[in-house]
Amino acid sequence: MAMLTSKLTAPYEFERPLHSRREELYRRAFDLVIATVALILVLPALIAIAVAIRVDSPGPILFRQTRGGINGRPFRMYKFRTMTVTEENGEITQAIRGDPRVTRVGRHLRQTSLDELPQLINVIRGEMSLVGPRPHALQHDIEFSKLVDGYALRSRVKPGITGWAQIHGLRGGVSTIEAIQRRVDLDNEYVAHRNLRLDILILIRTGREVFRQTNAY
Repeated sequence: MAMLTSKLTAPYEFERPLHSRREELYRRAFDLVIATVALILVLPALIAIAVAIRVDSPGPILFRQTRGGINGRPFRMYKFRTMTVTEENGEITQAIRGDPRVTRVGRHLRQTSLDELPQLINVIRGEMSLVGPRPHALQHDIEFSKLVDGYALRSRVKPGITGWAQIHGLRGGVSTIEAIQRRVDLDNEYVAHRNLRLDILILIRTGREVFRQTNAY
């Protein structure tokens, strides 16, 4: 796949869209139908998870954080809370492997990626897509855009619940510049070759990765 590079920084504005209006309408319809049906089907599981989180540890059921969306526009992303809330400022910072702040319920949710299910709401609202580059916190967007070539190009499409980088083993947090660069390179490959057939392939492979519970903690 061809590799793209750029040194733009957020917020990002591009001269023309990557795909035609018709293609985007098809994609939006695909996202909306699949996300709505999935949300209905998993509703009992969502309720059970919410109760388990409430019983397991004090704090909110949902974790809300502002992330960078398409063209760098910020939005509020939802996840099930998997960590204890710090007493100092009420914020939850990125977990590391073996992090003692991860709750008992949270550990299972992270291993199975069930903590990501509330992002179906973000998809229905049009803030995310089922497939796309994973959204980062705004501060990370600013930092990474200064360190990583081509970082801005990944924002030309909506962020996704899963993506090309995730099915290539880059699931969860990254701690080195090399790993971040690799993730961005894979994100940009996806942006350059994005189509519904590829999205379906990524969704299928994501299901396999979740079943194997790889690269999660």
